[in-house]
Amino acid sequence: MIRPTVARVDLGAIKSNFRAITEYLARERPDNVPRVIAVVKANAYGHGAAPVARALESVGADLLACADIEEGAALRAAGVDAEILVFGALSVSDLDGLFDCRLTPTISTPGAASAVQAAAVRYKQRLRYHLKIDTGMNRLGFRHDNLRRSLPALLASSNLELAAVYTHFATADDPESPHFAEQRTRFDRALADVAAVGGRPAYRHACNSAALLRDSRVWYDGVRPGLLLYGVVPPPLASTLPLVPAMTLHSRVVAVKGMRPGEISGYGGRFVADRPTTIAIVPAGYADGLDLRLAGRGSVLIRGRRAPVVGSVCMDMLTVDVTGQDVFPGDEVVILGSQRDDRLDVREMAATIGTIPWEIVCRIGARIERIYEG
Repeated sequence: MIRPTVARVDLGAIKSNFRAITEYLARERPDNVPRVIAVVKANAYGHGAAPVARALESVGADLLACADIEEGAALRAAGVDAEILVFGALSVSDLDGLFDCRLTPTISTPGAASAVQAAAVRYKQRLRYHLKIDTGMNRLGFRHDNLRRSLPALLASSNLELAAVYTHFATADDPESPHFAEQRTRFDRALADVAAVGGRPAYRHACNSAALLRDSRVWYDGVRPGLLLYGVVPPPLASTLPLVPAMTLHSRVVAVKGMRPGEISGYGGRFVADRPTTIAIVPAGYADGLDLRLAGRGSVLIRGRRAPVVGSVCMDMLTVDVTGQDVFPGDEVVILGSQRDDRLDVREMAATIGTIPWEIVCRIGARIERIYEG
């Protein structure tokens, strides 16, 4: 390891989180335990798709979900054998990977239905797929109120077999929004319409992490935890699940210097020392995924104390105020994680800069080495 800024990913924590979710589902609904679709899209939310997928597979995950064919192909190349569901749109994709890599497609538009059917004919295969219904998010999916007209042609496709039907909630993490209940009602009606035109899916799913925590009525036959697998509860929700954050972000001080009153630090001179000030330089910046808005708002941990980020977050480094502390080059810097008695977590960082935890973990840069433990 040459660059001192690294992400440590605890695969044992991810396995433990998966078990916590499956045990919770079994305890709450023992007569019909929902299937768990483990979401590993976007490089497993920045944690590293291949090692995370293999870890999940080792503790019983038999269905993983990714964003597109390329992500699924990468998982197969890494030796993942579990079923892989592709969430994304396929109408303009090269579909060979579906067949070469044994991927399960989502069909969410009539155009995708035609394209996948034609590819299945070319490969002389019968392909199982998941049907996505748009119940009000207005992104991908067949409209919930037009299924009796839009679905018969798809269901009649000779080379396609309906395996599951699903939808996606737009406001599952907003307890005040009435749209969540409205989408649930629409999905129930849509399922009746699918059956009315001859659709016989083996199972139904709708839950992301937030919906899983909020309402067992929308567990249906399967749930799709993403953020929960990585040990983060979607804000503003709370949970008693024994989850462990899987990723921590560490660096080291590379320089310490003094500033006189009136001197500036960083691009734009946004920080002006109003007293004799000591700053430490940390080799992590926006090219590593750290947000510009951390300047003047966020902190890091050095020697167990919070050091405010000052000046500007640069491409490759940031500066922090360590006035009054004995800080030296080589000292450990915790950007996310624990040090002594304090902790900086993803939810706190997201709240500090006005974003969401998903963005924080997904944008951790590719040049940051992931060190796997557990």
